[in-house]
Amino acid sequence: MSIHQSAPGRAALSGKTVAVVHPAWHSCGTHQVIASQIKAYKKLGARVLSVALMDDVTPSIGHGERWKNYRLHSRDLAADERYESSATIADLFRTALLKDGWLPLIHGDHATWLVELVKRAPLPEALDTGAIDLIHANHFFVMPFVERMRERRRIPVVLDTHDIQARQYELRNRAGFSIPPHVRYNSMLAIELEWIERADLCIHLNSEEYATFGQLLPQSRHELIYPSIAPVAPRPNGDRAIFVAGDNAANYISVRWFLKYIVPHVPEMSISIFGDIADGVKRRDRPLYEKHRNLFRGRIADKDAAYADAAIILLPTREGHGLSIKTVEALSSGLPVIATSKAFRGMEIDPSRLRNVYIANDASEFAAAMVKCRAMSERSDPVASDTRALYEERYSLEGFARRLGDVACKLMVNDPRTPLDAGYRKTATGASTDPARRHSPAD
Repeated sequence: MSIHQSAPGRAALSGKTVAVVHPAWHSCGTHQVIASQIKAYKKLGARVLSVALMDDVTPSIGHGERWKNYRLHSRDLAADERYESSATIADLFRTALLKDGWLPLIHGDHATWLVELVKRAPLPEALDTGAIDLIHANHFFVMPFVERMRERRRIPVVLDTHDIQARQYELRNRAGFSIPPHVRYNSMLAIELEWIERADLCIHLNSEEYATFGQLLPQSRHELIYPSIAPVAPRPNGDRAIFVAGDNAANYISVRWFLKYIVPHVPEMSISIFGDIADGVKRRDRPLYEKHRNLFRGRIADKDAAYADAAIILLPTREGHGLSIKTVEALSSGLPVIATSKAFRGMEIDPSRLRNVYIANDASEFAAAMVKCRAMSERSDPVASDTRALYEERYSLEGFARRLGDVACKLMVNDPRTPLDAGYRKTATGASTDPARRHSPAD
């Protein structure tokens, strides 16, 4: 009998409650992975709780523009119950957050800032930790909150690292501003590792980082599990090359390279750049944005709309860590893909073997591939493509749920939990909760 089938017709996690603890992010790869985690646990029969933690101070818990924006753009989280928590502006003055968190941040120490923020996010009053069988945490900096969730009883914890965050912070500091003395990469990595090793099992989305974390934390348990990402469905007879990117430092570096060194060589090509990266380019290099503003389409609520008129998917990736969610989306489309080698980092595949993928690491080669690919795209069949077949084989929801079910069942068997202390009572806090599919009114 499969580990996912405890009895005929009964899913492996039927009767279990899984809390997915994650940053309150939307419109990014992390959010898409979190949405798939929730779907996978639901597929396994579990009751699923979403616990969202804001990565900045807010006026009060659950209130303010950032919470309003998060709820608006995270309606796809199919959790049974949704909870929210955060540090507040008042914490800057009534606690040591200014000294312990903000002062390191202005020197570029994002790791310390996020950990100190989360330390001050209270457990939601309505969150019954006594009913939780498994915690699936996302990113190391949510772990101080997770530790408080299991203060009174031991609950198994799976931690999705997503990537080596210290590398992302280093990249962010290169593209942004901080004052000397600048924090060192190794200092941020040490903080990251300190919290990661508290999890019972670490999940990694990228084979390179799976190997790296295995070397850095040899005493911890590690699994490589590729996530499921919802497929996109382009319409037939698309007529443009598209590039989808959120606003972060790695994407800015990639878009900048594309605009400066590739676009001038393809003046006749119809190109659309979707996503919040438009804001990032405008903020960091206004002249470059103005020169190419006709290419930017901005953020759209439905990602299928971005891919609807695509004939070619562009992945001019120059920087980035973790698994490229944009690459998985491109695979699912079945359309011809032009990419740098970096776009396929940590996937354990040779993209040159995929007949509808063209690898070009030089700007002139990339531009030439765009011209060649446009002519060939009219003869391609997305449904029968190599990339679509690879997507179905490696990134399906069924396969993702099977792998998560394996580790969840083993952890719950091997990690018996202690009961609640006899005198334990939940402390009332201001942390807020939202029932599934019902969001707070606009603030």
